[in-house]
Amino acid sequence: MQRKIITTADGSKTIQLKGWNEQYHSIHGAVQESYHVFIKHGLNLFRNQEIHILEIGFGTGLNALITFLEASKLGLKVTYKGVEAYPVTPGELAQLNYIAELKAEAYQSHFEQMHKSAWESNISISDGFDLYKEQHDFREIDALDTFDIVYFDAFGARVQPELWTENVFGIMFRALKTGGILVTYSAKGSVRRAMQASGFTVERLPGPPGKREMLRATKP
Repeated sequence: MQRKIITTADGSKTIQLKGWNEQYHSIHGAVQESYHVFIKHGLNLFRNQEIHILEIGFGTGLNALITFLEASKLGLKVTYKGVEAYPVTPGELAQLNYIAELKAEAYQSHFEQMHKSAWESNISISDGFDLYKEQHDFREIDALDTFDIVYFDAFGARVQPELWTENVFGIMFRALKTGGILVTYSAKGSVRRAMQASGFTVERLPGPPGKREMLRATKP
């Protein structure tokens, strides 16, 4: 499928899959969406502890980068697992402008390390941030009671409805610790019902720019 780099409304770039008319991030602002969904309503609930994060759709690494930048402010030591079946290419990465948009030039080498590091290997990005990337379909995950947060950032249910089912959220439910949370940009009724059927307690929250609502699910 043809892919191209586009600029979103907040100036940050993302990758568009032209055949699906689908993007890796919101066209209303890639960086804004990441902060709103995954940091404000996910990471910011935790303070001064060690946490494990699972990202569904490692993609461009934007969520990992922002989590890395924010974790130390919250006193967090993070073990971050990113699952991605189809990694972005070096050529695509070279066109992304996240470091400049985040004014994070001091961390350029850390972002590069996130992408250049080997798959299926534990990599220390800093004293407080370990990264482990896995290249496979996330429906193959078999973790139990492991993660504090799931960043569910798969392509939308409009183009890949099979990724937003009760079975998939059952995998996420089992992977989370009791009290753990899953956050996603989606607010579809079918997604909320699939989460609830999997055992989650689900709440609607105000969405990022361009979306009225988003969902946060908690494992009781």
